[in-house]
Amino acid sequence: MSANNILVVDDEIGIRELLSEILKDEGYFVRVAENAAAARIMRREARPDLVLLDIWMPDTDGISLLKEWAASGQLTMPVVMMSGHGTIESAIEATRIGACDFLEKPISLPKLIATVGKALQGGRVLPKPGLNFDHLGRAKIIDELKQRLEQISRLKMPLLLTGEAGCGFELIARMVHQRNTAWIVPPDHTWLALNPFALLAEARDGVLFIEQIETLNKNEQKGLGQLIGKLEKFNVRLVATSGQSMAPLVDNGEFDAQLLAQLSGITLRIPSLREHPEDIPDLASTILLQMVEANESSLRHFSVGALNALRNLDWSGNLPVLQNAVKTLALTALTTEITADDVARVAREFGLDQLHSHPPVAGIPFDLPLREARERFEYQYFLHHIRREEGNMSRVADKVGLERTHLYRKLKQLGIRPASKSEDNGS
Repeated sequence: MSANNILVVDDEIGIRELLSEILKDEGYFVRVAENAAAARIMRREARPDLVLLDIWMPDTDGISLLKEWAASGQLTMPVVMMSGHGTIESAIEATRIGACDFLEKPISLPKLIATVGKALQGGRVLPKPGLNFDHLGRAKIIDELKQRLEQISRLKMPLLLTGEAGCGFELIARMVHQRNTAWIVPPDHTWLALNPFALLAEARDGVLFIEQIETLNKNEQKGLGQLIGKLEKFNVRLVATSGQSMAPLVDNGEFDAQLLAQLSGITLRIPSLREHPEDIPDLASTILLQMVEANESSLRHFSVGALNALRNLDWSGNLPVLQNAVKTLALTALTTEITADDVARVAREFGLDQLHSHPPVAGIPFDLPLREARERFEYQYFLHHIRREEGNMSRVADKVGLERTHLYRKLKQLGIRPASKSEDNGS
């Protein structure tokens, strides 16, 4: 059996060297990182069996790094926090986030050995893959939605969420759910007609989440109206969702107008993935990383071209379709790197179309890293010339000043697939 791999993260070289020597003498394989940036790189390169993480570091403190790993699904190993200025508040905060123990400096040898052994004995916890609101992206439309949700999070009046199927209703509803309170999701709607007050006591002081109100029959609508009248008594917040516009249902007499008025005092529309395609690369990468971390896939990563290709697909099924597509890519790619050709293959299998509109160069955010901004510019630049020359790649090569072989290689890297090479004939 191979020795356990321990990562020591501390900005003090003396502490790193001392802990490394002690742990190596105990038979462990040890790597050291002087700050959070180095720790991130080492965490990506190889998942350690245990991390000893200092709280007080100059670039990013240990609590922030712990939160980062937890949010990204990378907190799949036990983490023991260390601090020379330890307080009970720090220990509680670290434990709440996911740390398994806390060591106060100066660390005694027996305490170190006992804590490391106990943490390793507890083993590695594999996270259940899943997304939260923060994974949806950083586009302006998502950031504004988050701000609105934060503004109304403490209110108790009903909230109606509307949007396309699969756009992440539950992820959004969780944003108005207060920690350590009830979160109730009924499996169906029949209880509304039979006993609309059945879940109120269970949901007391929390959130009752009811999906697809557009499918409620008349008796269920009547029960929901009665339920709303009792929400304040039990301090329950109702969050309801609708995957279609309710106005036509009211006009046709299929949905009670008064009930809709009670439900829609606060109404928010959830954007589809097509409305913030710039977030698709990070979202797809997160889904893939969570699969790898949960041992649902062998090690995989997307090429730049693959991420560009994913960004420019029409994800009409939204999150469930994207998740299934990434899962298929992870499990069927023949190499560690998932390429634009892999994305094209899976897009055909899923019947996904290309987006017909592409943002202008002026739409590239200036706060992107240089490499990503350059890739987005190049993508739009080559699309412009391909359209302008009506797909004639010989003329495109002349216009952009590249040999055709180099041009095709560049287009493949960017995830752009020319219709064919037959247009070169006779040029």
